[in-house]
Formats: sequence, C-alpha cells, structure tokens
Amino acid sequence: MKMKKVILGLVAATTVLTLTACGSNKKAEPNHYVDQIKDKGTLTVALNPEFAPFEFQVIKDGKNTIVGSDIDLANEIGKALGVKVKFQAMDFNNVLASVESGKADIAISGISATPERQKAYDFSTPYYKAKNVMIVQKSQTDTYQSLSAFDGKKVAAQKGTVQENIVKEQVKGANLVSLTKNGQMINELKNGTVSGVVFEEPIAKAYVAANPDLSIVTDISFDSSKSDSYAIAMPKDSGNLKKEIDKVITQLKADGKIEEFVKTNFELSQAAAK
Repeated sequence: MKMKKVILGLVAATTVLTLTACGSNKKAEPNHYVDQIKDKGTLTVALNPEFAPFEFQVIKDGKNTIVGSDIDLANEIGKALGVKVKFQAMDFNNVLASVESGKADIAISGISATPERQKAYDFSTPYYKAKNVMIVQKSQTDTYQSLSAFDGKKVAAQKGTVQENIVKEQVKGANLVSLTKNGQMINELKNGTVSGVVFEEPIAKAYVAANPDLSIVTDISFDSSKSDSYAIAMPKDSGNLKKEIDKVITQLKADGKIEEFVKTNFELSQAAAK
C-alpha cells in the first residue's frame, strides 16, 4: 500500500511538472496576440482624440473623423500586419485599461512608458520625444515667468498623465487640478479658473495657435528627464506583436516618416481650427 502511494505521488508530481513546463513554454513564446489580430482581421486601437497633432477630430466628407500622426502610425502597423485598423475613442484615463481588459489590442495616445506602467504593460520602442511646457493666458505671461510664481495658484494637468506628476513634483507650490479632457483644461484657463496648464509642447503649440489669447511661457522649463518619450502600449508579454510594432516604428523613424506625420498633421490641425 505504501509503495502504491509513493508511485501515485510520483505520477502526480510528474503531471504537475509537465503542466508547469507547458505553461512556461506558452508564456515564453506568447505569439498568440498576432495570430488573434490576423484571425479577426482587425487591429483595435484605443486612444483619446484630444492630442493634436497626434490624434484629433475633424469633419471629413460630412463625418466626424479621427486623424493625426498617431493615426498614420497605427495605419502603418495595420498595413504591416495585413489587417484593417479600428479606432476606439475614450477618455485618456481609460485608454490603458481598455488594453488590460482586452477591449483593445493596443493603445496609442501620446503615452509615456513610465516604470509603473511597464509593470503592467509592454511598450514599443519610443517613436517620438517631446518636452513639457506651461501655457497661460497671454495677458498674464509677464506675471508667470517662473515656477514659484504659481505658488498658491491652480495649475491643471490631464488626469492619469505624466503631466500630473510634473505639477506635483516640479510646481510644488501650486494646487494641482486634474481634469479628464484637454478642452476642459483650456476652457478653465481661458476663464481664469486655473492659472496654468502643463502640456507636451506639440499639443501646447496646437492649442496656442488656435487660441491667440493663450501663450507658452518660454522662460519656464521642466526637468529634461521628465520629457515624454511616446510609445505604444500593449498587453504584458506581447511577444511577436511587440516585435512587429517595433519593426514598423524603427523603419518609419529611419525614413523620417514620423516627423513628417507630425508636421503634416500639425498643419492640418491649424487649418481645421480656422
């Protein structure tokens, strides 16, 4: 009887080890994401279309259409995978969550690959780097020439972004106001509810160009280590999906296409604002 128990125990242990080994192999080679995308024929992309020139909305052929340099990039990835691209618009603080829940395959929305986010998601190689700037009412530019000038004032940043941390860590005397939409922050700035807004430079330039009563404070600079390197977010352990996306980004950067996409869509955003 004892011998039978020993044999059964060895069989059970062997079974567990075999299952564990199978699981490890599957995790080590997680190529199913690419297969799933190709099987359904669609790459679903989560984004927040409030980041001109990266993603924004225009009226095209009588329809509200999402455009931008990130859209061009996503379409190039879709082309490389041989699938159509479907865009899902949402608030920025829901963009990453949609990837985690499986509602979207990837997220591309001016996302920074912070150490905290890297614990939960895979990120592509960076495709664009932008510094952060402060914008204020143009009539108040002379008043706000330093970060200390915002002591006791309200400064807005978009909820769930790197800019929130920048305000907390580098504009320490200010009161952070976290809002979900860029347009809301601009309105709060224009009506004087907040004294400043922290944006990535390309986005700030687009808003200032569309709102002559606003201005970028050129004398204010933030820690260069806090500059944004935009990357595409995808599920953890994405395997060949990350490889395929990195390949597309590397080629586009080498060809100067990313900068071309940004320039073209910045001009488009200005034309749309007129």
